[in-house]
Amino acid sequence: MWACRRRSMTTVLGIETSCDETAAAVVVDGRDVRSNVVASQVDLHRKFGGVVPEIASRAHIECLDGVIREAMETAGVGSDDIDVVAVTRQPGLVGSLLIGLTTAKTLSWVWGRPLVYVDHVLAHACSPAIGLEPPPWPAVALIVSGGHSSLYEIRGFDAIERLGVTTDDAAGEAFDKVATILNLGYPGGPEIERAARSGNPKAVAFPRTLLGPDSLDFSFSGLKTAVLYHVHGPGRTQGGLERLSEQDIADIAASFQAAVVDVLVRKTMRAVDQRSADAVVLGGGVAANKAVRQALADACAERRLTFHAAPMAYCGDNAAMIAAMGYHQYARGERADLAADAQAN
Repeated sequence: MWACRRRSMTTVLGIETSCDETAAAVVVDGRDVRSNVVASQVDLHRKFGGVVPEIASRAHIECLDGVIREAMETAGVGSDDIDVVAVTRQPGLVGSLLIGLTTAKTLSWVWGRPLVYVDHVLAHACSPAIGLEPPPWPAVALIVSGGHSSLYEIRGFDAIERLGVTTDDAAGEAFDKVATILNLGYPGGPEIERAARSGNPKAVAFPRTLLGPDSLDFSFSGLKTAVLYHVHGPGRTQGGLERLSEQDIADIAASFQAAVVDVLVRKTMRAVDQRSADAVVLGGGVAANKAVRQALADACAERRLTFHAAPMAYCGDNAAMIAAMGYHQYARGERADLAADAQAN
């Protein structure tokens, strides 16, 4: 009798420092997440109402070693067990990217392990596939985060085509800016969602910017400005908030959120029609918003499309998606040049 041969596994250490989350993860074969550690910097940036690049970079320096150590200890692996190091190279804050990139290069060189560079947004696009076998391709992917609102057609991990991008404010940026207008706090996404729960989404008829009839690009700057003028008056940027009741603010938050969700869903369905797609996946930080998830799930159910949203743990910036994407790049033969630098865009 032939003895059963154990299939060789590829263990990837992922490192993510593109913005204000310091993260490391250990993932096997692109789908088995053994650990996923994220150190948040929200408290550091809250008093500034947004991410301060210099503070973010310093925080990465201070905690990245500990985050990597915790990820490896949680996964029960040592350096000898790591087959590949994967790290975010783009896009993001250059200073933050350089911290992770330099660390990953060092570990690759010291451990004698191959290194792969991962695109942060493409990792978000493929994050709904983590843990799924087979992966949900082909599919239209909607990625909504702080800096990106994008549509992709994914036919495989090595066949990803961008269909639409943000032309100005991304959805996450709009959430943060509107939260500031309404004095709801930072980060804006969760604060807007919380306020919207007690609001009427039809209270204010905010605009839906769809650009052209066939456009798959996104624009939320006009919506943000509409909220600003609704609060303070036409052409004004202050002075109106004190006249609003708590219910008024909830109604504005709910109406704003409804406008964002409407545009995201309509654009995604437009992409589905253009590409004759049978499946939709959702990823990115704003994918944690329950209204976005539910509306897209409902639209897919109405059209009998398969729908997969990234698990909540993989919506925000995380290293599990970097390690997972890194595995697929490594499996098809990609290897990084240690001399390569970070790329902001």
